[in-house]
Amino acid sequence: MKLAPRDAARYFARPDPAVAGLLIHGADAMRVALRRQEVIAALIGPQGSDEMRLARLQGPALRRDAAALVDAVKARGFFPGPRAVFVEEAGDGAAEACGAALDAWAEGDANLVVTAGTLRPGSALRKLFEGHRNAYAAAIYDDPPGRDEVESMLRDAGLAPGAALDDILALAVQLDPGELRQTIEKLAIYKHGDETPLAPEDVAACAPQSTEAALDDAIDAAAEARLGALAPTLRRLEAQGVQPVALCIAAQRHFRILHAAAVDGGEALRQQRNFRRRERMQKQLRGWDRRRLERALAELVESDLALRSAANAPAMAVLERALIRLAMLARR
Repeated sequence: MKLAPRDAARYFARPDPAVAGLLIHGADAMRVALRRQEVIAALIGPQGSDEMRLARLQGPALRRDAAALVDAVKARGFFPGPRAVFVEEAGDGAAEACGAALDAWAEGDANLVVTAGTLRPGSALRKLFEGHRNAYAAAIYDDPPGRDEVESMLRDAGLAPGAALDDILALAVQLDPGELRQTIEKLAIYKHGDETPLAPEDVAACAPQSTEAALDDAIDAAAEARLGALAPTLRRLEAQGVQPVALCIAAQRHFRILHAAAVDGGEALRQQRNFRRRERMQKQLRGWDRRRLERALAELVESDLALRSAANAPAMAVLERALIRLAMLARR
């Protein structure tokens, strides 16, 4: 049976032990691995691997020894409790062995969990699991996790999203699944003993400091007239290898949004998904009017042209001068 993405997310969290096998396949190995870990933990519990109730087999090896999979599914362990057999890196060569194991499966046998890369619709392995009466197949796509999935991850970590949910959804778009899970685990440690819902400040304290966040620091310093913070922030960006052109483009995008918000009464800011950024830009907008924002954009366009020209002026110095001028405009 083929699981739709929404049904698959629910099944991964609460797999049915009466179902003989599950195939998880997709192009992103990290996403597939995280789903496999989730399913196996739900089937055998967090101590299942330590109690030797999990057997691991390599998919390519089953081409030479198909009976090994049936033996692993039928085997009885020393410790009591549910068992699972995990087959990794499977391909069509493992279809025969998986088919024999599914057909021989009976209640009390180990559940079969198989992972694979991208499988075409005509793949023998995929057709086996999608067409079997007691097995499921789930394709993992590169889409970011949805709202329901993020809320489920937060609940599992013992966290109440509160006003910070939009910030975490924005992180889910920016980060890969492994980084998102690590960030949520970090939030759980950060909020240990604190039962209040997550706030945007909590997410900001635990979110990875990406290059984009560092760019925002420099742009915010200029937009908020914090001259003292500009030079140290730019030195840090330069040490990280950030190109002045990239910072200039980000600054132009930031001030275009502020300018649009000044024209349309704030509608451009309401379209920002990241709550923390939206709130900060709303505060910045109070210190700017339309005329000064147009001057700021003209300054940035001029600096962009200078950075892309054949002039020998130090690029970061050109941009630093432009941001200082913006900070002076914000002070007026």
